[in-house]
Amino acid sequence: MNPTKIGRAHKTAMAVVITGSLFAGTAQAQLAGHNVILVHGFQQEDLANPPANLQDVKNAGEEYWRTFWLSRAEARIDWGSDGRVEGDIAQQAYEQMRDISQQGLCDDYCIIVSHSTGDLVTRYLLENQARWLQSEGLQPLNVLAVLDYAGAGGGTELANLALSIAYNDSWYNWPLRAAVEAFTGIEPEPGKLGVVNDLQTNAARNLAVSPNSIPRLRFVAGGSSYGGITKPFISGTDDGVVPTHSACGATSASGIDSCSSSISLAGKVTSQNGPSALYYNHYPVLMNENVTHSGVLGSETGNISVPVVNNTTLGGLQVDFASRTYNKRAWWQWWGSGDQYIEVPGSAQTDMSNLVYTTLNN
Repeated sequence: MNPTKIGRAHKTAMAVVITGSLFAGTAQAQLAGHNVILVHGFQQEDLANPPANLQDVKNAGEEYWRTFWLSRAEARIDWGSDGRVEGDIAQQAYEQMRDISQQGLCDDYCIIVSHSTGDLVTRYLLENQARWLQSEGLQPLNVLAVLDYAGAGGGTELANLALSIAYNDSWYNWPLRAAVEAFTGIEPEPGKLGVVNDLQTNAARNLAVSPNSIPRLRFVAGGSSYGGITKPFISGTDDGVVPTHSACGATSASGIDSCSSSISLAGKVTSQNGPSALYYNHYPVLMNENVTHSGVLGSETGNISVPVVNNTTLGGLQVDFASRTYNKRAWWQWWGSGDQYIEVPGSAQTDMSNLVYTTLNN
């Protein structure tokens, strides 16, 4: 996918707004005038110590978002990672969706923010929520759009390996085993991997895949997690947990290097091994080569974000990130203008969540 309107026009006004708002202390529980609902990702602690009840699940969910999004959301849909999407997770989620419906939090449309496996959970909920709620005479949730950070809706090869080790661990070498245990937090055993079962690439890509009208805005990371020990076992580029093919929303699990066929995760304008196709209504909006899987949620600065789908409106949200193109020569290039790059100016001065919130909230 080619980015929309890659040009030299510097959106000076937007850049000033972003830079001036990076560290604003005031927060509100809305985004672009709509309530925000949070759906967290995989929590490996749930596999080692399964939560005793929904209150334990909700306590962990609250901690998950504390860095940035907690104070900017009106509600959460929390779930235990020791369960399966179509089982306990769906039941836990429905209880909270029922409360959200009864409170009318989405009557004027709401925006869901998901992270990691929350992308897959959200997809399943969106496919089923209207039927579930209407069966009790409740109003379905009116969802304007979903912001997916490091989305694992396409699964991860680490889950494939975890299940392989759980059922046959006789031959696996220690680097592979170390990578899997870093991801799951446990020594894999049959029956104890919970939602990891659903994160296998084939399983994830066959769960709730019907197209719907709600746009999924994708924010993609490419940094290292767990000291980089997981990267050799994930196809294509990745953030140490989720492969780029999943985070971008590609229809195939084949390894790719970028969400764009013409821009790298670092913003270099050059031919890339990008996705051959994207799921319906999936839009890779920003990429960031160095931010980590968890760092997208507000804990990491100093990383440059790169616009892909930009200068457009998605689900009523004005996607209008400031952008600039520039040329840079490598240290060994003594002549010529160097390579062309594109970036969101000022993005290295803030974290990815703050950047997205500030831009979409204008």
